[in-house]
Amino acid sequence: MKLRTSLLALLALASTAFAEDKNLFNGKDLTGWKGLDFWSVQDGSIVGQTTKEKPTKGNTFLVWQGGEVADFELTFKYRITDVNGKSEGFGNSGVQYRSKVVEEKGFVVAGYQADFECGKSYSGILYEERGRGILAQRGQKTVIKEGSKKPEVTGEVGKSAEIQAKIKPADWNEYRIVAQGGHLQHFINGVQTIDVTDETAVGAKKGILALQLHAGAPMKVEFKDLVLKETK
Repeated sequence: MKLRTSLLALLALASTAFAEDKNLFNGKDLTGWKGLDFWSVQDGSIVGQTTKEKPTKGNTFLVWQGGEVADFELTFKYRITDVNGKSEGFGNSGVQYRSKVVEEKGFVVAGYQADFECGKSYSGILYEERGRGILAQRGQKTVIKEGSKKPEVTGEVGKSAEIQAKIKPADWNEYRIVAQGGHLQHFINGVQTIDVTDETAVGAKKGILALQLHAGAPMKVEFKDLVLKETK
């Protein structure tokens, strides 16, 4: 029995180690993605942009058309700026994962979100769009138990201000999302930002990937080097 268990564990590790990296963006156009006309490709990056003349009435998303993902690692680079091309005003975005489209016409998505912004509070948190709200503030380790109305803070992965200091304002940053069963982790520039264990039945175990463009003041968000490694 022990031998069989060890062999299964080794096979699982081997499967993870040799999982194929999948590039989700070709760097040229939006092939494989769908959304409203707020999205385009500029200088090899996916760009979501609102202006004073063309705002979005609600949060809208660019949805990857490659199907649902379950357990995975996703890495990407992002840059977010306000209307002045800086990081001093409004700018909010994120990547949805294990999510679902709830309104096809407006490309509205609900589910887990790896958040980031122009400000200094929310980059790196875990937010559930159109769901339970913030599931972990930056720096927190939380557990969400069945029947509980809010996450239980069980520890920390770092100090929020120290994590923020590693994030480059109005510049490119690297984000990594790791989802294994109910265990969810975010990293920005190699620094862990949250660690969540979602034990609930409503915690999605698979779903779509999508990029968010937040309603509000004019802003611009850019994505590139989106690489998915499915581990199950």
